[in-house]
Amino acid sequence: MVRNPILRGFNPDPSICRVGENYYIATSTFEWYPGVQIHHSRDLANWRLLCRPLNRPALLDLAGVPDSCGVWAPCLTWHEGLFYLCYSVVRRFDGNFKDTHNYLTTASRIDGDWSDPVYLNSSGFDPSLYHAEDGRKFYLNMVWDHRPDRTFFSGITLQEYSPTAGALIGKRRLIFDGSKFDCTEGPHLYRHGDYFYLITAEGGTGYEHVISMARSRNIDGPYELDPAGPVVTSRHAPEHPLQRAGHGDLVETPDGRFFLVHLCSRPLPGTRRSLLGRETAIQEVEQTADGWFRLASGGNLPAVEVSVTARDDEKAVEAAGAATIHDRFDQAELPPHYQWLRTSRPQELFSLAARPGRLRLFGRESLGSLYEQALVARRQEHFSYEAVTEIEFEPEHFQQMAGLVCYYNSSKFHYLYVSCDDEVGKHLAVMSCEGERLLDARFPDYEHRVALPENQPLFLRVRIHAPDLVFSWSADGEDWEDVAADLDASLLSDEAGRGEGAQFTGAFVGMCCQDLAGTRLPADFAGFSYGPLTD
Repeated sequence: MVRNPILRGFNPDPSICRVGENYYIATSTFEWYPGVQIHHSRDLANWRLLCRPLNRPALLDLAGVPDSCGVWAPCLTWHEGLFYLCYSVVRRFDGNFKDTHNYLTTASRIDGDWSDPVYLNSSGFDPSLYHAEDGRKFYLNMVWDHRPDRTFFSGITLQEYSPTAGALIGKRRLIFDGSKFDCTEGPHLYRHGDYFYLITAEGGTGYEHVISMARSRNIDGPYELDPAGPVVTSRHAPEHPLQRAGHGDLVETPDGRFFLVHLCSRPLPGTRRSLLGRETAIQEVEQTADGWFRLASGGNLPAVEVSVTARDDEKAVEAAGAATIHDRFDQAELPPHYQWLRTSRPQELFSLAARPGRLRLFGRESLGSLYEQALVARRQEHFSYEAVTEIEFEPEHFQQMAGLVCYYNSSKFHYLYVSCDDEVGKHLAVMSCEGERLLDARFPDYEHRVALPENQPLFLRVRIHAPDLVFSWSADGEDWEDVAADLDASLLSDEAGRGEGAQFTGAFVGMCCQDLAGTRLPADFAGFSYGPLTD
């Protein structure tokens, strides 16, 4: 048995493909760089982060994109020796308009170099590619309608893609205008038996989310909806541990079983706040006598446990996920679980060579910046965890800060930082931001700043037993003193601040450095550890 979710922490909008005995899932990364997470498995139970293919300026540059924009809903497919990855780059969030540019890149090796992207269109988001049996390729996406008298989600279009021309050809056709649930997006197309099957995500990515299925004998429709309603949803079961279930993709195993991967979230008990963001779950589906796909567990509520047999040689993956990871920055590249924000030029933000054995962050713009933030972080994957880092930093004035940050986006974070001012000198303090309202969380009058000795390393720690968040510090890594003991970790959730469904990434924890005077004063981090605590 496998327990959902299979990809924990911020891993939404899954797209799955199989090549022989290998399975790959691609998920959205939004404003985080490099773009698109791809996990690998050989048993559908144990998954390893394999690569992030959008890793150079030609493939992706997110400078200036708003929070929760950037890379949306990739589609990963394989055909005749080549991997295909479609992805959206969304540059506008608020208002009636969406600037949504869609691209296609290919690779012969999934963890190798991906081609420079082919621009497809900008009519909407959630691009998808279908490889027909006759060798033709068809491209789908949802269409965004900005007109005030229409629904924003105007349906799914289909258009042929020519690999030779490197462009869409022929006329685009509206093949599906959605169901009563509205917000029709996330299309994936399949051929099985006599039918083309179209899966879409509907109802928005909040607590009304669903997966709908329609079918047609002709690729361009008309498509009839499954008369039984959504294939997967939690909208009718607010007490269920897997909420917001929707946006899925199908895969067939070598022995003819079908599995559906889909996004979900796990709100903190008694709340509607999903601290871990939208995660990826898996369900087995079966085909009915009349040709529809339904959950093998019955009904349409996502199962928490699914019958998948883990291979013996893969079981170590699950065990590793329950252990504390101690990272030393003594390699040429960051460990794969770290990301940074927006920029395709990370050398402007950090270096692993400037001081060997240390991650050096160059002081850059504020934590609210949408351009150059010196912030390196990893996903929060557990409701309760501990993270520790060791920092060396000698600020000269109040505009220079560095430390340990629990970060959701540019307007939602808790920050334990080292700085300096004329009154206390070098000191430790805490800053929190909720929405657009900046707070000095525990120290509104700066009366309790912790004075620090100069030219000495410092250990910083955060412990979360959700929703409680506690920052601490230590001079030796053994004896700890709490700095802030009553912060609210649930602030770092999709639903806090702007309302349900208005933001959709996830909580990170990591290291950052700011120099608002523009002198780029660096901070050095000797290591970083992350591990689960007992709930």
